[in-house]
Amino acid sequence: MNHRRLRHRRRMIAVAVGSAGALAAVLGVGLTSAMATGTSSATPAPTASSSAPSTPWAPENDEAPLGHQKAVRPQTLSAGSKAASALQLKMPAPSGKYSVGMVGLHLVDKSRTDPYVSGSTSRELMVSLWYPATSTSGHYQAPWMPSISGAHFLATRGLSPQLVTLPTTAGHVLAPVNTKLGKLPVLLYSTGLHSDRAMGTALVQDLASRGYLVVTVDHTHDANEVQFPGNRLEVNTMPAGAHSSDTLKVRAADIKFVINKLNTLSTGGNPDVGKATLPVGLTKSVDMSKIGMFGWSLGGAAVDTAMQLDSRIAAGANLDGQFFGTAPSKDLKRPFMLFSSGSHNRNNDSSWRTLWSHLKGYKVDIKLKGAAHLSFSDNEWMVPQEARLLGLSQAQLQQQYGTIDPDRAIAVQRVYLAAFFDQELRKQHSTLLDGSSSKYPEISFVP
Repeated sequence: MNHRRLRHRRRMIAVAVGSAGALAAVLGVGLTSAMATGTSSATPAPTASSSAPSTPWAPENDEAPLGHQKAVRPQTLSAGSKAASALQLKMPAPSGKYSVGMVGLHLVDKSRTDPYVSGSTSRELMVSLWYPATSTSGHYQAPWMPSISGAHFLATRGLSPQLVTLPTTAGHVLAPVNTKLGKLPVLLYSTGLHSDRAMGTALVQDLASRGYLVVTVDHTHDANEVQFPGNRLEVNTMPAGAHSSDTLKVRAADIKFVINKLNTLSTGGNPDVGKATLPVGLTKSVDMSKIGMFGWSLGGAAVDTAMQLDSRIAAGANLDGQFFGTAPSKDLKRPFMLFSSGSHNRNNDSSWRTLWSHLKGYKVDIKLKGAAHLSFSDNEWMVPQEARLLGLSQAQLQQQYGTIDPDRAIAVQRVYLAAFFDQELRKQHSTLLDGSSSKYPEISFVP
């Protein structure tokens, strides 16, 4: 009986991190042969309203051009013990005043079938919830990515856990929610094409440290790797030639479903399909009246599509993402932020010009000097640390990630994202959004 209880407890902790594979990392367990395989698909085709696909902010550029990327057969991977000389990656610590907690949930939408696999398989997602926490002692810090998906992620870059150790995050698994803050405003995050929800962690955990409940979503079979309970790995199976406008419809439906499950949480329910353990205080801390969304690249485009689909999203921010489909041509009366890299904006992206003319609520358009498209993802802090192993010169790094210092790029993004959502969800006006600031000269406002 005690052994059954121990196995149950281990599963609950594993799901809390995002999957059972995270527990494998703690216990030193290697990969199993049960991992699902898949093939990389062609980039979704832009719609007629998009600009040329060679533009740096187009979805096909959401993956870092590292020169080592290749198809991976999961059975060749190993998540065993790291070598003593493995490069230990480090990520920027949150800047807010609160400690951070984290829990992963496995959600199944029985009302939809997965459009990227054959048959009648229900759509399933892995999400992570990040929040201000208390009493973090005894709650270990979640890995940036669970062990099996992490090994797959590294292998696509020509790396391995024996060469590179992915970092831990600031998120303490299952730490109690800081209920003294009352109900927490909610932010949802969608990442780039074929990217992982982990790619927004530097921004996400910072917003959590400022008092937000932030939900990161992996769009299964669009993402290159998603790890589910039971050491199951699902990879990108998106069909070749899929249109970005169709991809965005799937993502918007994913987001609406996740918001529905957040409502289940807010009313005392547990939406996890396996009824995983929830952090103490979580069900009392979800403010369904204050929901925002942000995303990077195709995930940024998904913000507008999701807002058109679901009126519960009160404010949105797009980090350097090109828009697709009909959503940008529809009026939107809720607040919206456009946040672009140094070479991207309405002057050279017709989809941004179209959306801007249809934004009927508060709107702001800012540009980060010296930043590149990939600067708005966790690649910004990660790849420079891996540069020697990847064979990237300083000139190549600047070409792909811009000339701005990585730590500075992340710090500025954090401040302006928080200022926008503080203003729109918390009604705390920020003078940063009134115009240029001597403290942040890298930011310019596009009239």
